[in-house]
Amino acid sequence: MKACIIQPAYSTDYARSDELFQWEMDIMDQCDGSMDLIVFPESCDTPALAHTREQFEASYHKYCAPLLKKARATAKRCNAVLFINMAKETPTGLRNTTYAINRMGEVVGYYYKEHLTPGEEFNKKKDASYTYECTEPTVIEIDGVRYAFLTCYDFYFYENFARIARKNVDVIIGCSHQRSDMHSALETMCKFCSYNTNAYMVRASVSMDENSDIGGASMIVNPRGEVLVNMGSRVGMACAEFDPHEKYYKPAGFGNPLSAHYEYIEKGRRPWKYRPAGSAIVEPDDHMPYPRICAHRGFNTVAPENSMPAFGAAVALGAEEIEFDLWYTKDGEIVSIHDDRLDRVSNGTGRVYDYTYEELLHFDFGVKFGEEFKGLKILKFEEILKKFACHVIMNIHIKTVNCDVEYDEGLFDKIVALIDKYDCRKYVYFMCGNDNFLRLAQQKAPDIARCCGAGDRKWEIVDRAIQYGCTRVQLFMEYYNQEMIDKAHANGIRCNYFYCDDPAQAKRMLDMGIDTVLTNDYQRISNAIRNS
Repeated sequence: MKACIIQPAYSTDYARSDELFQWEMDIMDQCDGSMDLIVFPESCDTPALAHTREQFEASYHKYCAPLLKKARATAKRCNAVLFINMAKETPTGLRNTTYAINRMGEVVGYYYKEHLTPGEEFNKKKDASYTYECTEPTVIEIDGVRYAFLTCYDFYFYENFARIARKNVDVIIGCSHQRSDMHSALETMCKFCSYNTNAYMVRASVSMDENSDIGGASMIVNPRGEVLVNMGSRVGMACAEFDPHEKYYKPAGFGNPLSAHYEYIEKGRRPWKYRPAGSAIVEPDDHMPYPRICAHRGFNTVAPENSMPAFGAAVALGAEEIEFDLWYTKDGEIVSIHDDRLDRVSNGTGRVYDYTYEELLHFDFGVKFGEEFKGLKILKFEEILKKFACHVIMNIHIKTVNCDVEYDEGLFDKIVALIDKYDCRKYVYFMCGNDNFLRLAQQKAPDIARCCGAGDRKWEIVDRAIQYGCTRVQLFMEYYNQEMIDKAHANGIRCNYFYCDDPAQAKRMLDMGIDTVLTNDYQRISNAIRNS
């Protein structure tokens, strides 16, 4: 791949906008068919500093359309992939956007800058609404090459590099300005990013002055952290050739097998030690000590089961785990409800999977518990994750029609994608009594912990757990004995007990070696166990 980076001159004199815009148009004519990848800097539709919101919007309306038209024509003429950053109009306002254009001149994707500067958000009033939601790193695949993105201010949020690395990308496109950093600092950032993500950095910026040692520094860096080209403050273009699929692997610690740097780091990651951990983040599942109390369907003696009040009460009181059940709707939404029927917990009737999510919203899921909860709606799985991800361990009970039915892979993929969206793999485990689901989970997401439920073969639960590589069994009422608990522990398997609301019985369970007690009456059991 031959990559070309474009570095225009920049001016704080807004009156030079037409001149600098014409330079951008002319440089595209100098691009040629030898190039496979062409990258422009940030805010090409604002070629000189816009001091006010009015100037920013005037530049967008004057330059964006012709620039995009020219960029598409250039990509097609050169048979190259081209990335250019401009504003994009959306229903919520103008967004700082990197446009991805394929070799046929088609816009095939967008990247919205994750971190807007205060000036962009509050002075120029660029749309920042999307930045207040949890999002995954944007990845656009073109011709077998996976591209990720950092735009200017994004480069300073190093914690995001680890998230990008997890996406196994090949090239990071850096449309940038970064007009106040020294060349040496900019080079350090890019080398650090490439090394940590195992990806090539292709960064285009603007020259503040041909003799300046700040700003500029458009460069291409390989996964080893080696700079292939650095333009300094030179105005124009520069190219470098590389194989985007060539990675750098090193021993994962002395004497260990080769791996990417980020894979080595992941093995020892301690997220509660640094941002974005915060005081509300708890230890992940493999670090949190035992014994534990799991709030079954939340603290469901004080609030409706599988509801936000029930989960919130349990988490606020210090529950190490919450348990909830997942079914699917007619239109494929993942929702939390225990029964496949609506009748017991809502004013609806029939089976949950015979309704769309929107249809289910017409039913009340709180009134049958008590008038004070009237109006509660069925919960989506994502709502639970959005509020409690990394704040508690989640025992996710996957419900299936019967043990002979294969679980839909599309639904499984959707559940895993939501867990990944909220960076929660280390805080969840799947519980299911359906061997078909356990087998699917073992094959498709082996690193997400599994708990074997009773299913149709209750007395074989430990053997089934061993067969499917489960880290837990969930022993069910009378279908357990000391021998099963001992066998599970001998094979490195933790034992849940479902369920116990009697304090004296809970203590006996712990004496037998039960690791986690599921309970409907969290506070009562918690008081008994914590004070014993």
